Amino acid sequence: MSADPLIRVTGLRKTFGNHRVLDGVDLDVRAGEAVAMLGANGAGKTTLLKILATLVRPTRGTAAVAGHDCARDAERARPHIGLVAHGSYVYEDLTALENLKFWTTLAGLRPTAAALAGALARVELERAADERVRTFSAGMKRRLSLARFVLARPSVLLLDEPFAGLDQRAKKWLEEHLASFKAGGGAILMATHSFGRELAAADRLAILAAGSIALDTPRGSRSADDVQRLYVLHTEDAP
Repeated sequence: MSADPLIRVTGLRKTFGNHRVLDGVDLDVRAGEAVAMLGANGAGKTTLLKILATLVRPTRGTAAVAGHDCARDAERARPHIGLVAHGSYVYEDLTALENLKFWTTLAGLRPTAAALAGALARVELERAADERVRTFSAGMKRRLSLARFVLARPSVLLLDEPFAGLDQRAKKWLEEHLASFKAGGGAILMATHSFGRELAAADRLAILAAGSIALDTPRGSRSADDVQRLYVLHTEDAP
């Protein structure tokens, strides 16, 4: 692992009006590492991901990706970031290939036809390249959203409930993709309130409660029961 974290969050605070969502969050994620960030609904997990993705500005503190401040240096940070939100955010009336072409145009990328085909093959959608996305399952839509990052090759993946709503085939594919991404030196931060596959894919567990990181620990050989006990200990809500 590199000496400098690919994701570094220091003293991060975010308020919306009088409501304080994040309050002094400190978190590092290094190259080749995946962190599962647990927390109840409303704990601030999605807000933290949006700040790292340069979509929301923090009220105080810093969030940096690949050494670039996500608020002050957003344009340099964005090429390093792949965000997979809870929704797939694909265009239903376009084909899979048209979706990729449209996204790469917006991103300023100029992939060859072979690269586009290769990205679809990587996510096992090559046979559905010319099909309208409205006919796709939730798992196929999620894989199509990930094909964008096969093309862009970010160094950081930010995932919001990545396994939610996926069928078994899609879950297996995503597990393999995350393992490959880590092996290639990428950093992964997954936000979840589940105790399933996200934990198995993680090297560390971070529990977000009361606006800050209440616990940050290696996953090691901890069982799902162990994690649930830690979760209950550090939060007010049982899973």
